[in-house]
Amino acid sequence: MEALGAPGAGAAIALENLFPPLPSEVILPLAGFTASQGGMSLAAALVWTTIGAVVGAWLLYGLGALLGRERLHAIAGRLPLVKVSDIEKTERWFERHGAKAVFFGRMIPVFRSLISVPAGVTRMSQPMFLLLTTLGSALWNAIFVIAGYRLGENWERVTDLVGVYSKGILAVVALAVVAFVVYRVMRPGAGKRRV
Repeated sequence: MEALGAPGAGAAIALENLFPPLPSEVILPLAGFTASQGGMSLAAALVWTTIGAVVGAWLLYGLGALLGRERLHAIAGRLPLVKVSDIEKTERWFERHGAKAVFFGRMIPVFRSLISVPAGVTRMSQPMFLLLTTLGSALWNAIFVIAGYRLGENWERVTDLVGVYSKGILAVVALAVVAFVVYRVMRPGAGKRRV
């Protein structure tokens, strides 16, 4: 982190948006710890990690916009157990709750990255998307960078605590996916393909 500096921390967070297995819960507290040791300023760590988060999210927004509704529907039509009507319901939900989803989604592991794609598909206003992404990312980043800064050499305690939160979120998602698959397979007429 000292070698990369604050711009490097921002680049790592941009990559974390594109490749969710890279954990921001490790990068951010480590940036805070590095700032506490004088390797960068706390303000630079906060600014650059937020810039990185916004850049990564904006690239995924662009991917969603490039994909578009028709392609998304065509892909959904080919997936087992998924119907185009599922995607349409998700789009309608996003059009009603998109602003909240983008802002609060920045604080939920995995969704932090994925929420940018439906924003692009539904062509959410880019200025609004960028504003909500900046605010949500700045809040999330500040919590972890400042925690790493204050904990100093014990910065790894942050990752231990957040690991429980992340695992809880992933467990809920896994249960929801299993419930969805069981529902689709077990319901009457499941063998018939409907669009």
